[in-house]
Amino acid sequence: MNASDESLMTSPNATGRQEVAPRPVPEPARGASLEGRLLAKLLTRLGNPEIEFRLWTGERIAPEGCESLCQVRIPSRRALLAILADPQLRFPDAYSDGSIDIEGDLVRLLEAVYRAGSRAPAPSGLARLMAHVRRPHVNTLSGSRENIHHHYDIGNPFYSLWLGQTMAYTCAYYPTADTTLDAAQVAKMDHVCRKMRLRPGESVVEAGCGWGTLALHMARHYGVRVRAFNISREQVAYARERAEREGLAGQVEYVQDDYRNISGRYDAFVSVGMLEHVGVEHYEGLGEVITRSLGDNGRGLIHSIGRNYPAPLQPWIEKRIFPGAYPPSLGQMMRIFEPWDLSILDVENLRLHYAQTLRHWLELYEAASDRVEQMFDAKFVRMWRMYLAGSIAGFTTGTLQLFQVVFATRQNNDVPMTRTHLYAN
Repeated sequence: MNASDESLMTSPNATGRQEVAPRPVPEPARGASLEGRLLAKLLTRLGNPEIEFRLWTGERIAPEGCESLCQVRIPSRRALLAILADPQLRFPDAYSDGSIDIEGDLVRLLEAVYRAGSRAPAPSGLARLMAHVRRPHVNTLSGSRENIHHHYDIGNPFYSLWLGQTMAYTCAYYPTADTTLDAAQVAKMDHVCRKMRLRPGESVVEAGCGWGTLALHMARHYGVRVRAFNISREQVAYARERAEREGLAGQVEYVQDDYRNISGRYDAFVSVGMLEHVGVEHYEGLGEVITRSLGDNGRGLIHSIGRNYPAPLQPWIEKRIFPGAYPPSLGQMMRIFEPWDLSILDVENLRLHYAQTLRHWLELYEAASDRVEQMFDAKFVRMWRMYLAGSIAGFTTGTLQLFQVVFATRQNNDVPMTRTHLYAN
């Protein structure tokens, strides 16, 4: 996510990048009390986003000369000091705990913070130290299982409330502005299959299959055999039951195992939404898995959240929601392909498609929030609302990207000369 010193939902910018044509910078906020002055300083470190803070004393702190998009009410000195101590972690925690109130649209608030991050000053020594001290969760064989369990094994009934009929938990593809969520997820699966030019009778290996939707789609509509690997026990159990119910168990095998243990030879390799959980230090190993899995005419596709340049994942997301996750830059993704002489055929960025997907998810989530609270508690409801809203803001402001990279083995000359296969009916 975008750069700032002590951003509420973004990570420190170690690169010093600036916008080519920066927006006019609002005048810094001013506070009368000590607490107000400290909060005004925080706003300056954030790049002065168009947000108003209201303290328990009634004092209002906001950048001068701009209309605030929303208001954050801080009810106590204790809540304020916690946020000031570690804004990246404590602000979303405070919202989740209900110890602060937000009046206005949460997505717009986070968009304002992300936009302002590009004009924020360089990180302070304390911010750099805290970024160094924070250690992301590791993605060893055992660590990956724990990380995936934390996020994906909290209950299939929970995800079924807001993912739609497909149970696809990745970016959808919207051919038109009014495409529904379910139709857009089907369109995404077809988009992926066309890019890989799947043919009846071929074999496909999938690394990280979620609830099994793509594997079933490939088998049913493209006539291929699929081995799909996943370490989430709840997702694999769901996928296996679904394959049996839909009469596709003979074509699709779901393997509860780590991608590193993939064996066999296949015509195509696909991974949609798993790379974020691999870790950059394991990319060359993933490339080795791909290479040994593909024949001479092998090809594949990797679909992943990414960034325009390397930066750590926002610490609250990594700690509370997605332990071990990391969205790579395209340059970092090349560590998968270059050591193994794999040829890149196509790169597409579906950033705005993911923003629309997340809007649909958030709408369904809000409609089911009472049931979510019954399953968990009010804190969980607010925590996941913050996560979904922050993800929308990340994609609408360009702090996050969505890359689809198509590749093939070097010697494969059975590759398309044009892109007509992607869009022909």
